[in-house]
Amino acid sequence: TGSQDKQPDVTPNFNFMVPKNEINMVPDMGKWKRSQVGSLAYADYMGFVLTLNEGVKGKKLTCEYTISQTVEKLLGLLDTLDRWIDETPPIDQPSRFGNQAFRTWYAKLDKNAEALLAAVLPADKQAAAPEIAVYLKESVGNQTRIDYGTGHEAAFAAFLCCLCKVGALQVDDQLAIVFKIFDKYLQVMRKLQKTYRMEPAGSQGVWGLDDFQFLPFIWGSSQFIDHPTLEPRHFIDKKVVNDNHQDYMFLECIKFINEMKTGPFAEHSNQLWNISAVPSWSKVNQGLIKMYKAECLEKFPVIQHFKFGSLLSIQPVKP
Repeated sequence: TGSQDKQPDVTPNFNFMVPKNEINMVPDMGKWKRSQVGSLAYADYMGFVLTLNEGVKGKKLTCEYTISQTVEKLLGLLDTLDRWIDETPPIDQPSRFGNQAFRTWYAKLDKNAEALLAAVLPADKQAAAPEIAVYLKESVGNQTRIDYGTGHEAAFAAFLCCLCKVGALQVDDQLAIVFKIFDKYLQVMRKLQKTYRMEPAGSQGVWGLDDFQFLPFIWGSSQFIDHPTLEPRHFIDKKVVNDNHQDYMFLECIKFINEMKTGPFAEHSNQLWNISAVPSWSKVNQGLIKMYKAECLEKFPVIQHFKFGSLLSIQPVKP
């Protein structure tokens, strides 16, 4: 079989393509950073993150918002991934970390991703399935290393961004994207991390914000902006976390850390401990956005795995 077979048959006016790696060496980072302008990958990705950041400002997870058919279908897709975890229990193996049953689970997603996505996309958007499915497959961790990190999380945000770009998700879906879809994605990722004892990818140990996630801290801190009583200093109080986590994504993250880590919070999560001393949530939010760019989006080990296609493009389209 020639490479021709792999090229999806797509409608010409869209020029969809299977995304591929473009940042292969450190000097390539210049290409990525230059894509911060116009309708290129970095600009589109960060614009998406910041639009959602603005959208969730001051709102609880439990607030009212519309749930479209596409959102319902995406939740169904995530339920399927969740069910596959139950059907793929961890195996007995000498090593405590990186349970190899993850590879069996991942193989199912690898095989079915395009079909799962085709079921979500409207009839007139089917041609985008091979391109967008790549981001879904990239968003759940690495099947060789059995690890998960902020690059995988970024692939899921890119997946959602692409669904917006093709019009499958609309402006009215903003709150549901964060509070329903992304929240459900986090639940599935935590289950994967726990079940298969996944390693943190490229972890900075106690100096990183969190072993696995970053975006829920950004969007979660935005939810708290102008909160009448809860300040950053409160999130290290377990009672506050247990009483309010169902309303706030930030506290859901803290709750998971408290369940997974032992010892004093200041020791196992030093960066978050420092953040709890920041006086206001808007300062926390701004600081986390800066940190996200510096520590995730502008780090070669993270971006070398990011894939670029027609929807998230690294080079200007030639006329």
